[in-house]
Amino acid sequence: MDTLKGLSIPVSIGKTTETEDLQWCARLMASNEPWISLQRTYEDSLPLLEDPLSEVYLLQKEGVRIGFIMIKLKGSFTGYIQTIALADSARGLGIGEAAIHYVEELIFRVSPNVFICASSFNTGAQKLYQRLGYEVVGILKDYVIKGYDEVFMRKTRGSFHDFKIQKPANA
Repeated sequence: MDTLKGLSIPVSIGKTTETEDLQWCARLMASNEPWISLQRTYEDSLPLLEDPLSEVYLLQKEGVRIGFIMIKLKGSFTGYIQTIALADSARGLGIGEAAIHYVEELIFRVSPNVFICASSFNTGAQKLYQRLGYEVVGILKDYVIKGYDEVFMRKTRGSFHDFKIQKPANA
């Protein structure tokens, strides 16, 4: 587990594949926005978290789960922050922003681009992502369910042509 930087409270982050952790994450998703409006249930969420192409990073404060962030580093959509969710007690403390910075660094080792979506009704998330340097690159109409669009955003460090994958320090 690593410690997130830039926070006044210690929050650890680490990759998990543990069944109990993934079930907790699915319950968190199903009980919060935007997933409530998008009609994503626990049963819909758990398979997404168990997808072998996704990496789930659990956030903990003093050993207690407080959120997670899920990314894709492999497959056709490399560099995608698929989901971020925080428990009510962890909101407004900068934890989500610190977690995004953490996974951006992971992604920027293998891709010059980081992608993220925000539901059209989730204007708070859109503003946060724009403040963090993301630009709107498109709208995915009726993407999850009819009547709600996804705002597709990208943060970039350049083109794929000029990009070089960073090798791990111990390689």
